[in-house]
Amino acid sequence: MALASLSSELKQYLIVTGNYWAFTLTDGALRMLVVLHFHSLGYSPLDIALLFLFYELFGVVTNLVGGWLGAHIGLNRTMNIGLGLQILALGMLLVPTTLLSVGWVMAAQAVSGIAKDLNKMSAKSAVKTLVPANAEGKLYQWVAVLTGSKNALKGAGFFLGGALLSLFGFQGAVGLMAAMLTIVWISSLFFLHADIGQAKNKPKFTQLFSKSAPINVLSAARMCLFGARDVWFVVALPVFLASQLGWNHWYVGGFLACWVIGYGIVQGFAPSITGKASGKVPDGRVAMIWAGMLTVIPALIALALANGIAPIFSVVIGLLVFGGIFAVNSSLHSYLIVSYAREDGVSLDVGFYYMANAMGRLLGTLLSGWIYQEHGLVACLWASSILLAIACTVSYWLPTGSQNVSSSSSRL
Repeated sequence: MALASLSSELKQYLIVTGNYWAFTLTDGALRMLVVLHFHSLGYSPLDIALLFLFYELFGVVTNLVGGWLGAHIGLNRTMNIGLGLQILALGMLLVPTTLLSVGWVMAAQAVSGIAKDLNKMSAKSAVKTLVPANAEGKLYQWVAVLTGSKNALKGAGFFLGGALLSLFGFQGAVGLMAAMLTIVWISSLFFLHADIGQAKNKPKFTQLFSKSAPINVLSAARMCLFGARDVWFVVALPVFLASQLGWNHWYVGGFLACWVIGYGIVQGFAPSITGKASGKVPDGRVAMIWAGMLTVIPALIALALANGIAPIFSVVIGLLVFGGIFAVNSSLHSYLIVSYAREDGVSLDVGFYYMANAMGRLLGTLLSGWIYQEHGLVACLWASSILLAIACTVSYWLPTGSQNVSSSSSRL
């Protein structure tokens, strides 16, 4: 009865969020499965990073084209296409172990990358269409809950990936995830409405790169922000924990899971942290300040490790602090892009922004494998701090509370 009394918009929001949760759980688990499984087979950090090359590269293209596609056919369809493609990617990894060549895994990761960014773009864009116009506080809260819960589930996925690998092996784990996601996909085909996010005026393909100044600036900051995270978190950190500290699959997966879950919880509370309780919503200056605070954290961890302070203490404590501040930064960005985006054809603007996000992840992933292999974790941390300094500098040009975003949105 309680569910029946909910508004249509809230029901659709819950369905979108549920889809996003289920997808994210398998996505996080799959990444941990691939990293730990191929590390145990003797692959180098750079080789492991290259396994994700197409995952990130196709994410760049998908976010750009996916936004245009969502405006044409509806966000429900792009979300369901993403779920279906993730099932296909998991199916590709069910071949006999002898056939799991680098090329085949990269191809499966490419399909997974397309799926992930179709799903994420659809979920974030759909929130804009379901919240009443001018309800900025409510919009911020819904985006924060969606983003925070997603990352908490991604952390659970990291733990799930490490646990399933230990319990069932690589193929058994992949098969279980494929079965679970198939059930979610079939349910979504029936219950998600067909008209979410379709633009009244269908955009031309040439409009993909025609963005406002605030969206371009925010996208550049986002690219550096996520490059700074992934340059040490994606490949370097799991391999460091396994090879240098001697942690097993359970410990690595469990620790990273707890980190991402905590990071997601902080994201959910970001509106309260940044002033929503006093009736304020954040602007570009707030985003710049939080990026500046984050910049010093990787540098401090690097200095601690370089000076011989206990690696476990330095990495664990440093990562917890980094995660908390990074979570607020990410939540701020997620709110600002949805706020800046146009009402009609929201997926175009959100897709362009997440294209920049994917470019940052691609840059960070490749640098993570290469820098760690050549110079170690300390060098990865310095690279992270440099990228964050760039993100902070770029954020200076975001609109502040005294500026009208629409008036500052002249086309570049």
